[in-house]
Amino acid sequence: MNSIRSSLDQFMQNTDWRRRYENLREEVLSYPKVKAFQQEHPEVSEKEMENNMMKLFEYKRERQNCDTCPGLENCPNMMQGYQPELYAEAGQLTVRYHPCRLKQQADERKRQQSLIQSMHIPKEILEATFDDIEQDHASRLSASNACLKFAFEANPGEDATGLYLHGKFGVGKTYMIGAIANELVTRDISSMIVYAPDFFREMKQALSDGTVQEKMDEVKNAEVLMLDDIGAETTSAWIRDDVLGVILQYRLMQKLPTVYTSNYDYDELENHLAYSQKGGIEELKAKRIMERVKHLTVPVFVDGKNRREM
Repeated sequence: MNSIRSSLDQFMQNTDWRRRYENLREEVLSYPKVKAFQQEHPEVSEKEMENNMMKLFEYKRERQNCDTCPGLENCPNMMQGYQPELYAEAGQLTVRYHPCRLKQQADERKRQQSLIQSMHIPKEILEATFDDIEQDHASRLSASNACLKFAFEANPGEDATGLYLHGKFGVGKTYMIGAIANELVTRDISSMIVYAPDFFREMKQALSDGTVQEKMDEVKNAEVLMLDDIGAETTSAWIRDDVLGVILQYRLMQKLPTVYTSNYDYDELENHLAYSQKGGIEELKAKRIMERVKHLTVPVFVDGKNRREM
């Protein structure tokens, strides 16, 4: 049996293989980006280039994929979305990979999307922008301006002042808080949009699996919390006092702003919170909740056509 060395020697002497290698070598060294690298780094010797021919071939193949980029999703490179670059270090050649422009943009979009969390909120709300809000009514224009102003000026940890958007069904209150969330992303401020009725229902279910505190912590620690459709839930003393009350008190102490949407104005919501499932009336406890809400929000009335009927 021939030794590995002798087999390799015979392989190297194979004229067909040598011809293919020379063609490969010529293609690599004539590739414009390799030629430009040699001109910029004369300290990298021809021997060094020769010794790294397979590395250079890999570089050429991957870089040509980038030259004719088919898009990030169809990137054929070994590491999707990564672009090779040639470097010279103390006369030695090395290839490094870094995220390409499309990969960087996709990562940034993903990072921005991660700044908006939601519970039970439709996808179209999470994609809302102020540019898409119809300015067909003076009230909607005023409300949109108030929301944009809040998005520009919100300062979690320093100022707990939020908004209380109220008005009839279908006038775009939920869409506006989605636009706020996306505008906050541009300032690297995270937010959480919570559909209040489903969240409170989920909190009742959490009693049985012991996850009440975990769910509470997630909501109460949001930099900007948006409680959508507050007042649409069935009221219970526990939800009002031990869930909503605790969340609002914590956010007051930590100076974290909260934005609400509701079909009720302040007085109507207070009346709603005073009545519990069991038929009791607790006006004082409802008033305590509302004092926190009123103290830390600017009321914004939203009117206009009901878009759900269009």
